[in-house]
Amino acid sequence: MHETIVILDFGSQYTQLIARRIRELNVYCEIFPFHIIPKLNPSIKGVILSGSPYSVNQSGAPSPDLSGIRGKVPILGICYSAQYISKISGGCVEVCDTREYGRANLHYINPNNPLMRGLSPNTQVWMSHGDTILEVPDNFEIIASTADVKVAGFEIRNEKIWGIQFHPEVIHTVEGKTLLKNFVVDICHCSQDWTPASFVDETVQYLKNLIGNDEVIMGLSGGVDSTVAGMLLHHAIGNHLHCIFIDNGLLRKNEFGHVLESYKRMHLNVKGVDASGRFLRALEGISDPEAKRKIIGRTFIDTFDEEAAKLEGIKWLGQGTIYPDVIESVSVNGPSATIKSHHNVGGLPDMMNLKIVEPLRNLFKDEVRLVGRELGIDKEFLSRHPFPGPGLGIRVIGEITRERLEILREADAIFVDALKQAGLYDKVWQAFVVLLPVKAVGVMGDERTYENVLAIRSVQSTDGMTADWTHLPYDFLAQVSSSLINHVNGINRVVYDISSKPPATIEWE
Repeated sequence: MHETIVILDFGSQYTQLIARRIRELNVYCEIFPFHIIPKLNPSIKGVILSGSPYSVNQSGAPSPDLSGIRGKVPILGICYSAQYISKISGGCVEVCDTREYGRANLHYINPNNPLMRGLSPNTQVWMSHGDTILEVPDNFEIIASTADVKVAGFEIRNEKIWGIQFHPEVIHTVEGKTLLKNFVVDICHCSQDWTPASFVDETVQYLKNLIGNDEVIMGLSGGVDSTVAGMLLHHAIGNHLHCIFIDNGLLRKNEFGHVLESYKRMHLNVKGVDASGRFLRALEGISDPEAKRKIIGRTFIDTFDEEAAKLEGIKWLGQGTIYPDVIESVSVNGPSATIKSHHNVGGLPDMMNLKIVEPLRNLFKDEVRLVGRELGIDKEFLSRHPFPGPGLGIRVIGEITRERLEILREADAIFVDALKQAGLYDKVWQAFVVLLPVKAVGVMGDERTYENVLAIRSVQSTDGMTADWTHLPYDFLAQVSSSLINHVNGINRVVYDISSKPPATIEWE
């Protein structure tokens, strides 16, 4: 068991970012809902409490019992949690005129406090609070202040509890990583041994012990997650792993053959299955996005189940589930709204009566890529942009037909190739085109046209949880638009999507 920092999630939009910052320090951490506080064991070195959209004085605000951890391991409360710790300790937290949102500066820092050590005078931090800590008990020491807020940071003497009013996990807190390192390394005494190499060694050994000589089946998508998960299993059990790569007819141009050949070069025991006709027949006449996702998912399960039935002795199902999938499937305050059906978590094992193995269940996306590099997977493969499970089925808006898929494939290939030629592909998180269910009037030569509208989408992100549209150069966009209209029959208008997530999603459906 690795040394672990536990993060209790009070519903903050930044909770995953806290975890990512801790992982960047080569320290393992896990996120739990605030009401599920794990029982302490020697591997748990400290606890971080996240922020929250609630006010501590609001009815129904998170109010966990911290007595099981208080005084036993170091605790760091961020924003709401700092206010909560202050309130339950006898302090005063109220709404007042000194609310802070956005950038602020710490005009007072106690440089001798272990949490604040190494921070520069007047360092910039990011605030986001309507409540303010007005008074603290006598055993609280104020360790940081802004011009407007006296209690921007505190330590409870003799309890190893700290609270900060600002968010060290966001990039706008310039020295946030220093503060988090102070807590995790200097205060919690974590040894920073959580590395891609250690993960590979430990995971491969774990898989060997878990699976033994059992047979495992796994569906590969051509994406980074399933490929890295498959390679970990391959290193552990060799040809006891049986991989299935299904062509659902919704892949990108030449992708099925190209990816299948790449898998064989990786020495994976893989079988390619062309089920494109089956998927397209099932999708005929369907326009609703959620209905399309469910049909694609159900058809995949049926096809996969039939291929699995041809194999004997299968006891395990491998999946490429990653940590954001797991986190998004556990709500802080009960079931959350369904935005779209896309997670790998649950479903298939029950149907197939197989045990499930998820080698990447505890990793974020960027960590998956680092592990893939450690496994020797080609950089070109690891740098592939994320591709949704339903494939082009959710990038053809409205009804899916072979003709519309071919238009989209050609357009997608042109856009992606242009990004690579311009040296932009590796600088963006995800880029693709969307075929809209809209036709527009145009002029080509001396003729009036009435053809399809294509949308270009390019976003910047780290894990897909939030994203901002990419500011691609105007001349590049002009070149791509011209190339798409000139080389893809059926397109006479190109638009650029400048929506961020939230409020939009990355994919259109």
